Amino acid sequence: MGAGILVAVRASLRRPAALLTALLVALPLSACGVFGSETGPEQAAQQFLAAFAGGDSATASQQTDSPESARALMDKVRTALKPSTVIARVDKVDTGQGTARAAFEITWDLGRNRRWTYDSSFDLIGGDDAWKVRWAPTVLHPELGAQQSLAVEDSEATLAPVLDRDGTPVLNPERVVSVLFDQAEAGDANAIAGQLAQALSGIDPTITAQSILDGAKAAGAGGYQVVALRDADYQKVKSLIYDLPGVRFPAESRLLPADRALAPTLMPAVRKVIEDQVQGKAGWRVYTVDSAGNESQVLHDKPAEPAKAVSLALSTRVQQAAQAAIAGEATPSMLVAIQPSTGDLLAVAQNAPADAAGQLALTGRYPPGSTFKIVTAAQAIAAGTVTGETPLGCPPAIVVNGREIPNSGRFDKGVVPLRSAFAFSCNTTFADLATRMGAGDLTAMAKKLGLGLDYVVPGITTITGSVPAASDVNERAEDGFGQGKVVASPFGMAVVTATVASGSVPKPVLVRGAETQVDEQQEPLPAAVLEQVRGMMREVVAGGTAGALAPYGDVRGKTGTAQFGDGTRSHGWFVGYRGDLAFAVLLTDVGQSGTAVAATGRFLAAVG
Repeated sequence: MGAGILVAVRASLRRPAALLTALLVALPLSACGVFGSETGPEQAAQQFLAAFAGGDSATASQQTDSPESARALMDKVRTALKPSTVIARVDKVDTGQGTARAAFEITWDLGRNRRWTYDSSFDLIGGDDAWKVRWAPTVLHPELGAQQSLAVEDSEATLAPVLDRDGTPVLNPERVVSVLFDQAEAGDANAIAGQLAQALSGIDPTITAQSILDGAKAAGAGGYQVVALRDADYQKVKSLIYDLPGVRFPAESRLLPADRALAPTLMPAVRKVIEDQVQGKAGWRVYTVDSAGNESQVLHDKPAEPAKAVSLALSTRVQQAAQAAIAGEATPSMLVAIQPSTGDLLAVAQNAPADAAGQLALTGRYPPGSTFKIVTAAQAIAAGTVTGETPLGCPPAIVVNGREIPNSGRFDKGVVPLRSAFAFSCNTTFADLATRMGAGDLTAMAKKLGLGLDYVVPGITTITGSVPAASDVNERAEDGFGQGKVVASPFGMAVVTATVASGSVPKPVLVRGAETQVDEQQEPLPAAVLEQVRGMMREVVAGGTAGALAPYGDVRGKTGTAQFGDGTRSHGWFVGYRGDLAFAVLLTDVGQSGTAVAATGRFLAAVG
């Protein structure tokens, strides 16, 4: 009888008359009046559940035979669970001689996707005026005992770690404790700030009593975060600061670098892009508590679901080798390494002066100098005007439209094959080649090699570089050996060498599973063109300007001394590849390419 009656009430509604009028669905009740009461057991059950579901404990308790006890427990349970919505449905009511039993289903919506549904029942007794619910704690839940209430507790999912390509953790979940200073609660604020500073300065020397007071003044009400400490650091100072008045210590789990020295400017960007992936799903449970607040029995338990570890394309081993290779340089220095076959970013390394200026390895724009001769050579060969064996002049200087273009140190190689002019880095040869090209030829070839493309790589901002079309012949001549208006980032030149090595422009990847977008798709260069460029890059090491790299295996590349400013200062470049490892090394303001070659040697030796 009365099966399927649904009572659904939002917790924010509080007017009993409106609830009963608008939300109580009354079915024909054949038992109504059987025992001489105006309200039958089905109606009594419905009215009780409607009032309880709507949070109207005053009305609901009056439907029981023990109003005071009923109201106290209903209020206590609702305060503990804080439901946003409660839905109750009467399934059936069985009647007997002066008694009845109502079976019902109840769903608590506790917010944040926490829904708790269970079946229960309660007895009703008939009286002269109406049926009443026989009150007992089991009315609210069949397992709820005398002197007990309910409680809910959340359990946060453990953050997933971030691993490198080999499974080595680079970001680990750690407990972080914030030290909050509330000046209004501190009493003698000056004294407390002094004690805090004394305890914390060993961890962070920038913390002083004055910095704490200034920060608290600026923060205003609510407190000032003096510092956030890894749990291990917090434990070192806990005994000195835990009992200080006006100081609180909220804690949370965060992803922190496993090695603080590993790619310090890259890791914050990685953490930002993967923060949703590592959260997992929080768990929660509902349980009974006794009068002292002690847990008695778990009634519902949904364990937290941890997320899967996030993997990076980065190699800790290659990154550490790259960082060590340039760490000792006095000027901003960078090294980017890419796996040509996959586009995986193996390393994005910078030394401390470069870190201080931002992500120069990925977004810095520098004249590429003679490393751009890779592009010029590829265009000349692809156009069919020359091959690697074509004899060309490499005089000390040439004059283009009245402007002299010299070789570095004005060296003279006479007439040599193109491959030798490339290995010796003859500016005059490549300037002359560029003058015979169309205004946009170098622009187009640069893009075929990846330079000038616009990538969207999840986790990082990148700029490959720019090769503007040059209608002016002087400008085109300068562009031919990487001066003029051509600019490139170490990232962009690493893409170029990866393209030469693999035969197609890679899509650089940092976070596994996050797809990189590129603004223009490029057709691969003909294999015959690439083979000649690769051979020329090998000759640079075998008998040209990068002979110092000969001991490190089959290294192929190009040196570059790139003038900037007033032309009296130069950056040093080496870009190249060995096997499935492509890279670009830039040491700024070092005067010549030899220092970049030396750094490359250190890198390759460490990689092994």
